[in-house]
Amino acid sequence: MKKRRVILVTDGDEFACRAIERVAAEIGGRCISRSQGNPTKLSGEQLVELILQTPHDPVFVMFDDCGAVGEGAGEQALRYVVGHEQIEVLGALAVASNTHQHEWTKVDVSVDRDGCLTEYGVDKEGIRDLEIGRINGDTVYCLDQLNIPIVVGIGDIGKMGCRDHAKNGAPITRKAVELILERSEGHAGKGEENGESADRQEAR
Repeated sequence: MKKRRVILVTDGDEFACRAIERVAAEIGGRCISRSQGNPTKLSGEQLVELILQTPHDPVFVMFDDCGAVGEGAGEQALRYVVGHEQIEVLGALAVASNTHQHEWTKVDVSVDRDGCLTEYGVDKEGIRDLEIGRINGDTVYCLDQLNIPIVVGIGDIGKMGCRDHAKNGAPITRKAVELILERSEGHAGKGEENGESADRQEAR
């Protein structure tokens, strides 16, 4: 059975939803708008059901713990989606926040508020942070424990001083999404060069 390609987003407020919907529409993907919520209201099982019903991918799914300490509802749902046999996770957008719970995750790369790539993390405003390769956020507690091909750090999606507003095309979010798609296509290409079909890779 063909897997659905999914991009995880660790934010679920209205601004993030509008930005993700805009980017998804522009690249021909789909956003599970019902995954919006602060905190996440749908279970992992419900989210997978919605993902499998979408006609096109990549499918964007939002998860939000609303600052809950430790592993909240959003991360529980995220774990379920990542572990489902019919889901292929392409990557995750790890969204920064001014969390007081000190939750953080490693990131492979970040996109700052100017759309520049950096090895450092970024804060909620999309400004480069002091830490290399890590970001503070509300719903990032379990990302390090999951097998996610690429985790991209990003500021508060749909905001960052209106630089990422949906009405402006959400350019920062789009840049981060393009990074994830480029990485997934690059990995697929390597498999084909080694004589492996996409179906064979998917079956692993």
